[in-house]
Amino acid sequence: MTSEAPDPDDLAYNPRLRVANVPAIFERWQGRARAARASSPGMLADLRFGDGAAETLDYFPALRPNAPLLVFIHGGYWRALDKADFSWVAPPFNAAGCAVALINYSLAPAARIEAMVEEVRRAHAWLWRNADRLGHNRARMVTSGHSAGGHLCAMTLATRWVDEAPDLPSTLVPAGVAISGLFDLRPFVRAPFLAPTLNLDHDRAGALSPALMQPANPIHLLTAVGGEESEAFKEQNRQIREQWSAHAGPDVPLPGRDHFSACDALAEPDHALFEATLACLHQTPR
Repeated sequence: MTSEAPDPDDLAYNPRLRVANVPAIFERWQGRARAARASSPGMLADLRFGDGAAETLDYFPALRPNAPLLVFIHGGYWRALDKADFSWVAPPFNAAGCAVALINYSLAPAARIEAMVEEVRRAHAWLWRNADRLGHNRARMVTSGHSAGGHLCAMTLATRWVDEAPDLPSTLVPAGVAISGLFDLRPFVRAPFLAPTLNLDHDRAGALSPALMQPANPIHLLTAVGGEESEAFKEQNRQIREQWSAHAGPDVPLPGRDHFSACDALAEPDHALFEATLACLHQTPR
C-alpha cells in the first residue's frame, strides 16, 4: 500500500516536507537561545506591553545609549514557537551597537491573526513610548521577522499609526526586514496542514495580506528568501516586492539556505543578510 501524496498546497508551504529533521533544528535554536540569555546579564525578560497573557517581550540592551533597535518577530505559522527560542538573534546585534527586542503574540487556534497583528502593533508602540527608559533611539527602530513573523513585520510596516493613537508618529517604524515571509494569505484558506488551525475565509485572508495593500507611510522593506525554498515562498517574496516596489530595499540572496537556515543568516555577522540589516538600522531616519 502506498501512502497518499501530499496536497500541493502542503508541499508548497509546509517546510517540514522539504527539510530533514526539523525537531533537531528547533533543539539547536533553543540551545543557542539559552546560551545567549546566559551571556546577556543586562537582558530584561518578559516585559509586558499589553494586557493579554502573551503580550510580553525580551529586551537586550545595547552597550551604549541612543542605539538603534531591532525588533524580531518569530515565525511558526501563527500557531507555534516563542520569543525565547530566538534569543540567539540578539548578541551579534548587541556586539554591533544595537539593542534588540524579541516579542511574543497570541497563537492560533486560540487567537485570530487579526488579534496577532494588533498585539504586534502594540509592542512596537510600547517600544516607541518607552525608548527613553530602555535606552534606544525611538527614531531608529527596525522591525524584522521570519516566515509568519515576516507577515507580521509587513503588517506592522503597513500600519497607519495616527489611527492607532494620537501620540504616535506616522513613521513609527520606518524600515523592516522580512525573511522568507508570507505576504498573500489566500493559499492558507485551503492548505490542509494549516487551514483547520487558522480558520481563514477568502475575505479575511485578503484583508490580512500585505501583498494586496500599500503601506500608509513611506517605509523601507528589505527582503530575503532561501534559495532552497519552494517556488511558492519565492513567489510570495516576488509579490511583496512588486506590490511595494516604491518601498523596496535590497533583496538579499540566500543561496543554499532552506526555510530554517535562512533565519540563521540574520544573526551571522559575516553574512550579507546581517550586514544589510545592520546597514538598515544605521540608516533609518533620525
